[in-house]
Amino acid sequence: MKIVTFDSIEVGDTLPPISLPPVSRTMLALFAGASGDHNAVHIDTDYARRAGAPDVFAHGMLSMAWLGRLLTSWVEQRQLRAFGARFVGITQLGHVITCTGTVIEKFEAEGERRVRLEIQTVNQYGEPRVVGEAVVAL
Repeated sequence: MKIVTFDSIEVGDTLPPISLPPVSRTMLALFAGASGDHNAVHIDTDYARRAGAPDVFAHGMLSMAWLGRLLTSWVEQRQLRAFGARFVGITQLGHVITCTGTVIEKFEAEGERRVRLEIQTVNQYGEPRVVGEAVVAL
């Protein structure tokens, strides 16, 4: 991991993107087991269809985990000060997700030099699925 410093970063700089393999049933089952989130809409096709969805779809927190990986691939976890997102679209089976981040502000708070990042996941069609912000101490 390259050391990122406050002085080496400018507003508008982007984080190295992360692209994930297509969302699969196996991926959803593994995440359900790892997270303890066994909501049937994510792992049971019949249940998902009765709920009005065409099939199972990814857990929102799986997308958050991917965004967390984006951030911790850029800086150490101990440097994260805030991390939040909102879900703006469903991540369907087969979606190929890319996580991106852009520096939108540099500032000082609580004696630290920090940057605010705009982060998101998009599918292979460029449609945002999760959008949010993070604050990182540099």
